[in-house]
Amino acid sequence: MYFIGYDLGSSSLKTALVDSETGETLAVIKTPAEELGIDAPHPGWAEQDPELWWKCICEGTREVLSKTRVAPGAISGIGIAYQMHGLVTLDGTGQCVRPAIIWCDSRAVSIGEQTLGELGEPQCREHLLNEPGNFTASKLRWVQQEEPEAFNKTKTFLLPGDYIAYRLSGKAQTTASGLSEGILWDFQKGQPAYWLLGHWGMPDSLLPEIVPTFGHQSKVSKSGARDTGLSEGTPILYRAGDQPNNAFTLNVLEPGIVAATGGTSGVLYGITDSPKVAELRRFNHFLHVNHAPDRLRIGQLLCINGAGSLYRWLKDQLDVSGYDEMNTLAEAVPVGSDGLLCFPFGNGAERMLDNKSIGASFSGLEFNRHHKGHLCRAALEGIAFAFRYGMELMEGSGLPFKTIRAGNDNLFQSDIFTTTLAALGQTTIELYEVTGAVGAARACMVEQLGLEEYLEHTAGRDYLATVLPVKEVGDYRIAYLRWKDELQKK
Repeated sequence: MYFIGYDLGSSSLKTALVDSETGETLAVIKTPAEELGIDAPHPGWAEQDPELWWKCICEGTREVLSKTRVAPGAISGIGIAYQMHGLVTLDGTGQCVRPAIIWCDSRAVSIGEQTLGELGEPQCREHLLNEPGNFTASKLRWVQQEEPEAFNKTKTFLLPGDYIAYRLSGKAQTTASGLSEGILWDFQKGQPAYWLLGHWGMPDSLLPEIVPTFGHQSKVSKSGARDTGLSEGTPILYRAGDQPNNAFTLNVLEPGIVAATGGTSGVLYGITDSPKVAELRRFNHFLHVNHAPDRLRIGQLLCINGAGSLYRWLKDQLDVSGYDEMNTLAEAVPVGSDGLLCFPFGNGAERMLDNKSIGASFSGLEFNRHHKGHLCRAALEGIAFAFRYGMELMEGSGLPFKTIRAGNDNLFQSDIFTTTLAALGQTTIELYEVTGAVGAARACMVEQLGLEEYLEHTAGRDYLATVLPVKEVGDYRIAYLRWKDELQKK
């Protein structure tokens, strides 16, 4: 028997098939071949058509089944990971009312700030563990205020992964962890923040059914089976946002170890067992996948919107064959990029910069001195500097960085990026050859094994390498301090 895992990002969907007994990966498929587009009808907006997500699910499922020659009836469970903080609105017939407002959309920043002022910091700190910010709840409020006709048609709202599960099963459901990432969970009461919806004059009926993160959530419907090629009745056993899922995939479930990703955005995700939060604005607190009422596990997430997106943009501007060539060019340039600095903040409002949109930029460029290699190295260093800046914020709140764990993809395939990050934080980085889609598929094993046995079963799996911090950090630190000094002037 086998499990299928989906990892829905903003640029693509990954579909993985794993053996249900061993967790061995049989195949991972990326859909579509080209990246999914993001629509920006106005500055700061970011939207996608959920129908495109569903098209990718159908194509990815059929392709992975065809490639492995696994019969649909041999699939015994489905796990779903997804891009966080998005908003999908459904009408009474289950159709999307409007395009999805995705994670990097900045339109609701002012609504979050206004709501913080109305509710007061103590209420947000004690009950939400976050300010409303630019998350799902504030985006829903934006629709209510700016598109009242669309809001009046809306009968329920979903996160992106909830929408995928809805199309598979016909059931509008979410999880407590999902509501917490939307800033719609009352941590003190252990229930949805009904009072926040009431504050905005929204009915409780907008909330979908709440199901556990692990365990039987729903089954593939007849129409879901017809579209995907799966068997009707196949159970959905897991769903989580991509960053909690990434942490789970890397066995980051306890304080002290931090999960990191360096894809379109850059993310640091650590664990705390304390409900007390020192920081409301620049990073966030969500129920982690292994949270229980008697065992508090809260994920602390810091997101850098402009990370891999900067390196991808630079690749598109340069006459290079791909990232390998860029990394080779960068390696010929010394630490500090001969004075060239890069600030990778061109993908919307940066929460760790107090929701400012300062744009991306290069500083100190000299036409007769700097070339492609300098641009590539400065970009990699600038992203690593942004990660280190975020680490300092999180360390200041009491989160320890004993070890960083990351998948061996995207930015973490660059020696310059990993060496710079390890050097500045004097932190060990462990790399694993695994993806979020594989983690989502393996999460289905928790239903049959239980979490503790699952962790024993997967401990050390997929380990690839360890990056140790270099002892000579002077040049790295000088370059970083120059970068940070200039950042604080922006």
